[in-house]
Amino acid sequence: MKNIILIFTLTFITSFGSVAQVDETAISDSAFIRQIFDQALVNGESYKNLEYLCKVIGNRLSGSQEAVQAVTWGKKTLEKLPLDRVYLQPIEVPYWVRGDVEWAAISEEMDVDFSIKTLGGSVGTDGPMQGDLVEVQSLEDVEKLGEEGIKGKIVFYNRPMDPKPISTFESYGGCVDQRYAGAATAAKYGAIAVLVRSMTLLENDRHAHTGSMGYKEGIRKIPAAAVSTQDANMLHQYLESNGTAKITLNINAHTNENVMSNNVIGEIRGSLYPEKVIVIGGHLDSWDVGQGAHDDGAGIVHSMEVLRILKALNYRPNYTIRVVLFMNEENGNMGGKGYAKKAKQMNENHVVAIESDRGGFSPRGFTIKADSAETVFVQSFKTLLDGYGLHYFEPGYAGVDIGPLNTPENKVNPKLISLGLVPDSQRYFDYHHSETDVFDAVNKRELELGCAAITSMVFLLDKYLR
Repeated sequence: MKNIILIFTLTFITSFGSVAQVDETAISDSAFIRQIFDQALVNGESYKNLEYLCKVIGNRLSGSQEAVQAVTWGKKTLEKLPLDRVYLQPIEVPYWVRGDVEWAAISEEMDVDFSIKTLGGSVGTDGPMQGDLVEVQSLEDVEKLGEEGIKGKIVFYNRPMDPKPISTFESYGGCVDQRYAGAATAAKYGAIAVLVRSMTLLENDRHAHTGSMGYKEGIRKIPAAAVSTQDANMLHQYLESNGTAKITLNINAHTNENVMSNNVIGEIRGSLYPEKVIVIGGHLDSWDVGQGAHDDGAGIVHSMEVLRILKALNYRPNYTIRVVLFMNEENGNMGGKGYAKKAKQMNENHVVAIESDRGGFSPRGFTIKADSAETVFVQSFKTLLDGYGLHYFEPGYAGVDIGPLNTPENKVNPKLISLGLVPDSQRYFDYHHSETDVFDAVNKRELELGCAAITSMVFLLDKYLR
């Protein structure tokens, strides 16, 4: 039965592209994919590369010296493969600095502070700030309370991530609005600051999880910080018991002038269609806490390993295979936007874009952003990959960095296939944007399986896409 399904699958592929003999192709494809996984699991360099990126360089917020070091490391590492071309693409990036003061406490109990992390892009408090705490569950709650209930207060957004969705990214998407838009919404009604429950499913996590936030033109900028779920629960209980709470908040974050940085790019030139590009990437920057291991060191070494594996197996691609280590995904996406803009200016024809930005956990498949025919085409590979645990091939969002390639102003190819690697998501938000996102939280074998999964997909797309 399995052989019948495989023959049917490859018959579909033949109608989309061109294959000479189905049975021989099936054997050849299966054997080569097995070699890809063997290469990743036996001779893989992704774990070693991730260790250097995380432990020697560390976290890499755009604008920082660590980000500069990461660009240098990325270029040198790609040059060692060697490739047909390795180069830097200059981009201008924001330079936000957390500062060296960051604490909060219940004013009546100043000897007991709680765990916070200033949200990226936030202004500082200009010294200790005090205000009464008002707890809400949503942006809509703030709108309902209005100026009468909000003015002069510190707004505490305490809506947790919903534990019911199987994909934790769905849970994240369901509540991240309070982190990004919470300050602007509260400031509109006169709030002096906001605290936001950390975006994690861990109920009593003592680590606060940072992340990006945004202001709106014409609305006063107020300080914003994430609070750990353990302390969010404590604050909720304190309010229930006492009816009120006065909070002292002190952070000295600030934003400097923009600075120049770079995307790092390496490629193997295509033998049949060199002018057509299959691009793979992750983001080189990270937040300034932890080591940026799962977010997105894993995606960086996944992408680099694709080129290494193809070179090691002496595979000469039909299309140009390009890896981009994007800079500034976390607080601006200037790397992704800059890359897409340059691709448009150069009239580069991208046929496939693949992103890895969901951690280094065991791969489960890919999200697909494409027209219906191209989606079915990608889904036809499931039979070949299912034996490696890759079973999820569903329409969905592909990624922030490759997203600008799909915008009307940048899109050269209306048939562009965008894919996002989907690892198991259950533990991702345990670490996301926190001090615990470190190298030691990444499993070597799971990381290597992700490298092999993307490489296998690149091989199949390169072979059959026409």
